[in-house]
Amino acid sequence: MRWQNLWLLLCCVGLPAAADTVWLKNGDRLTGDIVLLDGGKLALKTKYAGRVLIDWKDIATLNSSKPLLVKQSGFEQESSRQLQAADNGKVKVINGDSREVALSDIQQLIPPRPLLEDLVWEGNADLDLDMDRDDNNTNNFSVSGDSRVRHGLWRHVLDGEYEREKENGEETESNWQAEYDLDRFFTQQWFVRGSVSELRDDFGDIERQSLYGLGPGYQFWDNELGRFDLIGQLGRGKVRSSKGDIEFDAYSGEWDYKRVFWGSRMEFFSTAQIVMPTEGQIDYVFDGEAGLRYRLNEWARLSLLYELDQVGGSRESGSEEHYTLGMGVAW
Repeated sequence: MRWQNLWLLLCCVGLPAAADTVWLKNGDRLTGDIVLLDGGKLALKTKYAGRVLIDWKDIATLNSSKPLLVKQSGFEQESSRQLQAADNGKVKVINGDSREVALSDIQQLIPPRPLLEDLVWEGNADLDLDMDRDDNNTNNFSVSGDSRVRHGLWRHVLDGEYEREKENGEETESNWQAEYDLDRFFTQQWFVRGSVSELRDDFGDIERQSLYGLGPGYQFWDNELGRFDLIGQLGRGKVRSSKGDIEFDAYSGEWDYKRVFWGSRMEFFSTAQIVMPTEGQIDYVFDGEAGLRYRLNEWARLSLLYELDQVGGSRESGSEEHYTLGMGVAW
């Protein structure tokens, strides 16, 4: 073993257990907290420079005292209790036994989120202001947000949106909608969701809409790379409009998808819900969105959002699309 590699191992032993350490091929050393490795970029959260992105090919070796999911080329993966520094271009994976793995064979490093996590809280809030100065001076203001709190076997999900529009000083649109979901997990993947949602519109044909639902959900993954949930529900809805009130039973399905790229600097997200009443003249109501968020710093995001709302039925059908660019915060 080379003397410099022996020095790396001795430094590793002397480091505090809470710090992750990365040695670069040019001799530099960085300490912090490994967020994840994905797409050839290692995201390291440091006290002195915030979150930094390091090219994986520039790393000589590293060590981490926390558990990590190590995904290698192909479908091979394993959970490590810790990583220890090794020869240049390698790392020791410790999990009962010890074995050296070439850094070039490692595709992802992901801190796992166990089922009995004490508390995980995350969320986003986006603000958009659109001003058109033509024959009709139009100001459109909208704010949306979502928050997820995971505690043990329970997860709380809250999201909402408020939109207001003025044309030539006259208010032409004002609406808000909110939804609260409560999930109870039985395994790492399976859970049951209860939902309640409310929509109010001061200028639309539908003045108020309420929907309650209950049904199973399946979580494909939920970690530092993102999440993917599918949920099916049987619900009860009520619509109040200028034409009268309607109550109905309905089936619904929804997805919630998020995936980060480029060392967590870029995020793609998509959520959607389709509601199918069991009776009446409406076949389905679809509400979906997809977008990108770019991380400006630890809390600020630049967001690009596409929204699609569709109604299909024997007598009534229609579709609306919206594109928005705005700023937001995340935690």
